Amino acid sequence: MLANEGHPLLNNAQPLDAYWMPFTANRQFKQAPRLLAAASGMYYRSDQGSSVLDGTAGLWCVNAGHGRPEIANAVARQLLALDYAPSFQMGHPIAFQFAERLAQIAPEGLDRIFFTGSGSESVDTALKIALAYQRVIGRGTRTRLVGRERGYHGVGFGGISVGGLVNNRRTFISLPGVDHLRHTHDLERNVFSKDLPAHGADLADDLERLVQLHGAETIAAVIVEPVAGSTGVLLPPIGYLERLRDIATRHGILLIFDEVITGFGRLGTPFAADYFGIKPDLMTTAKGLTNGALPMGAVFCSRHVHDALMLGSDNTIELFHGYTYSGHPAACAAGMAALDIYTSEGLFTRGLELSQYWQDSMFSLKGRLGVIDIRTIGLVAGIELEPRVNAPGTRGYDIFVDCFERGLLIRVTGDIIALSPPLIVQRDEIDLMVSIIRSALDRIA
Repeated sequence: MLANEGHPLLNNAQPLDAYWMPFTANRQFKQAPRLLAAASGMYYRSDQGSSVLDGTAGLWCVNAGHGRPEIANAVARQLLALDYAPSFQMGHPIAFQFAERLAQIAPEGLDRIFFTGSGSESVDTALKIALAYQRVIGRGTRTRLVGRERGYHGVGFGGISVGGLVNNRRTFISLPGVDHLRHTHDLERNVFSKDLPAHGADLADDLERLVQLHGAETIAAVIVEPVAGSTGVLLPPIGYLERLRDIATRHGILLIFDEVITGFGRLGTPFAADYFGIKPDLMTTAKGLTNGALPMGAVFCSRHVHDALMLGSDNTIELFHGYTYSGHPAACAAGMAALDIYTSEGLFTRGLELSQYWQDSMFSLKGRLGVIDIRTIGLVAGIELEPRVNAPGTRGYDIFVDCFERGLLIRVTGDIIALSPPLIVQRDEIDLMVSIIRSALDRIA
């Protein structure tokens, strides 16, 4: 039974007009709304009272499951003790305590923490730090930023500029001086790969090509997701990230890993940097940072980048940047409680422990009508569907609705199903996910 059963949203009609929903076809949704009113553990409860198995950890963020009283109680205590305090030329103890805790689990040397309010803010912060770093070390001509096609880095102007999703970019102005690597998705050569794709490491050489095109002296940083999640679970080919790290190092270009999705245990290690054994210069996080309980993000900065900015007189503001809610006390309390859970319940490594069962379960859908590829890593899966003729995305959407109506929340990007359940998932719940998806595939032509 859900702890918040009896929530006022349950079984009550709600006015829907005032709320302009994000990343949603608002008119379509409001004709047949899907409302989640309560949650506990692995399950949501809809406003109609039905249970919905969470196959997406909310939005890649509720890694320890829903309704954790440890987090709720920590936030309540903090709000009563200190609800808010400014972080500009002031401080409060819990922000320093949380940063120290994060530094202890960070990849070696990435132990200087800048707090933000979201993944989008983390990305824009990391890009600004990269530009500031290049300027302060005497490389002020390095103003160009490099992203990757099919990359998602949030919705700030920096994030959409280095991002590679056309719908994020076509409506809004992008920053000048931005270029992109090609994406690594090669369905023809890597279809149904059970591990990292064998083909495509050479695509990292695109960074070398951009160096030849623009000159290394113009490029400040390159940003990639170690595993691209929002575009349909695109895995890095074997050797790709190593090659990218080497090229960036040789040319003095900072490497930024966007770990908003992969951070905090999603791959079976604290961070994807640990999983792949590659250390970036900067690392962006959010989502699982507080188990999704409160909005918060953090940029993990390497010592050499941080220390280069700690110059000038003592009263100099080293980085003229920050947010009203940087290091918010209640968010820090939620984050520290989440870290306690991740550590005490072994959730940082559970993704590796379940990865083989997870992969075998997902690959049992191979051969189902419309399934053209399956990709897994840690506790992430992408199931790619064949698009309908002249109607791309509609098959994925119909599968999404069908699964929800039968008690499973999945995420779809076009015609790709993405799964990323809370790390507390059990094998029988994995079986149930696969069973519901299999039935949906059989029903939806």
